[in-house]
Amino acid sequence: PTSGLPARPCGYFFMTNQLEGLGRHSVIVADTGDFNAIKQFAPEDATTNPSLIFKAAQEPHFKPLVEKAFEQTRMKQGNSSEFVDHLIDRLSVLIGVEILKVVPGRVSTEVDARLSFDTAKTIERARKIIAHYQEAGVSKSRVLIKIAATWEGIRACEELEKEGIHTNMTLLFSFCQAVACAEAGAFLISPFVGRIYDYYKKRDGIEFAPEVDPGVQGVKRIYQYYKRFGYKTLVMGASFRNLGQILELAGCDRLTIAPGLLEQLKGLPGGVERKLSPEMDLPQEMKKIEMDEKRFRWMLNEDPMATEKLAEGIRLFSQDLIKLEQFLKAYV
Repeated sequence: PTSGLPARPCGYFFMTNQLEGLGRHSVIVADTGDFNAIKQFAPEDATTNPSLIFKAAQEPHFKPLVEKAFEQTRMKQGNSSEFVDHLIDRLSVLIGVEILKVVPGRVSTEVDARLSFDTAKTIERARKIIAHYQEAGVSKSRVLIKIAATWEGIRACEELEKEGIHTNMTLLFSFCQAVACAEAGAFLISPFVGRIYDYYKKRDGIEFAPEVDPGVQGVKRIYQYYKRFGYKTLVMGASFRNLGQILELAGCDRLTIAPGLLEQLKGLPGGVERKLSPEMDLPQEMKKIEMDEKRFRWMLNEDPMATEKLAEGIRLFSQDLIKLEQFLKAYV
């Protein structure tokens, strides 16, 4: 696949398959910690989260990395009360280092979701993760720190970006989160298309065609707003449920896609039409929003979907971290 190629003007390109065609318009990012899948689809970047790290840690071929993480943590932390926290960070970084041997771009590594409302602790853990990567010989320029797009997380993002530590703002469901992240100088945001779709499908009891899918429409609005007002923050559509959602966002800066959907795209012949472009007609009626904490919290409160999904996402990632902790404690 040619996911690293620069985008071309709007239109169809008749490639070997639709994954290759999509890569002509958007940078493809593998949403997995599976090295074999990453090698198979040759994405530009890769992203992980607590759920993927937990799944990877249980695979037999990851056993040497788990053991190495234990060894490194014991050397640095002894048997302190924070041992498991450091162990998880070490394991996440070791998996990230292996991923970076396969992808030419960046890997995203997530800060503990239980720190989503603690700015200072988020910054502290992010710095430690970057330090672990640098110890392994990996430049911070190849790492994105994933942080939940809470108000506190966005403030941590602002400080880290000033330090040259780039961020991937995750669990993003609302326009106000996107605006606040861009104003904080986030390198990248990850709007969760599929989880937005899930909410409205359940609420309304209907399936949505890709062109009217609420998750897709949300990403398009954010993309247009960023381009309209010249924000440098990249938009990476995430959490897809079907190919229609992905193809409707062809041209988005980045698209992070799970292996199953990458396989489907690779198996489909033909070209892919570009739907988003910086040169597209942008809505002139859009007004720039000056975001502060009061406005952010009010806009988020007024969006029941985003409020519910943000809280749910933090809980689910936290639950997987607890499972990973239990797995690692039982490992020895």
